Amino acid sequence: MSPSDKPSAADPSDRKIDAGNASDVAVPAASAQTVTTRQGMWGSGSGDVSGFGGISRPVVRHRRAQRPYGSWFDQVVDRLLALVPGLDDQVNYDHDELTIYVDRQQLLAVARACRDDAHLRFETCPSVSGAHFPDEAGGQLHVIYNLLSMTHNRRLRLEVAVSDDDPSIDSVTSVYPHANWHERETWDMFGVIFEGHPGLTRILMPDDWDGHPLRKDYPLGGVPIEFKGAQVPPPDQRRSY
Repeated sequence: MSPSDKPSAADPSDRKIDAGNASDVAVPAASAQTVTTRQGMWGSGSGDVSGFGGISRPVVRHRRAQRPYGSWFDQVVDRLLALVPGLDDQVNYDHDELTIYVDRQQLLAVARACRDDAHLRFETCPSVSGAHFPDEAGGQLHVIYNLLSMTHNRRLRLEVAVSDDDPSIDSVTSVYPHANWHERETWDMFGVIFEGHPGLTRILMPDDWDGHPLRKDYPLGGVPIEFKGAQVPPPDQRRSY
């Protein structure tokens, strides 16, 4: 993004943008929803003597921004809404970054529009990653697609949520072939099934590994040490006071 494309660094609650030839417009702060309150340094365990155990902080997730978003963000969202029928205007704008939340049924249509439309031209998908939110009913697993437009020097993030009970999403390898390895890693670490992937096998863990290590419900430790017969306990069980 060039300096002229970026919104000005005003206070986050009253962000100013450059609206072309129009005067600056105040951007309403994104609506925030507190999911839960996290206690202590790690959120669980027996506590500590450092004082960090007394920390209490809200967990705010998946903000939804209000228009105008600023810079080129409104143009991209409007273009996608025109190209993909039924696409919801669900957008998160934070830290000068744009995230569009997409239903999994519309993912391929949105990806093709992002790649092929001359006004968008997000030619490449540099990364696909996952996130696990066990407390989010019906949408515990999120897959994040980071897109890059070399033509317009812009970045865009697509985010899709699925449930633990049905963790399947269409593979985007038909649109972005180089996403092959990133989708394999997301399957390996989070257990998301990418339908239509040409070879969805583990890429980091051994083929016979049980579970997906980056899920929040995966044990933090306790893996036997090879040749020693010892066992490393999970971090939240290594101390008690």
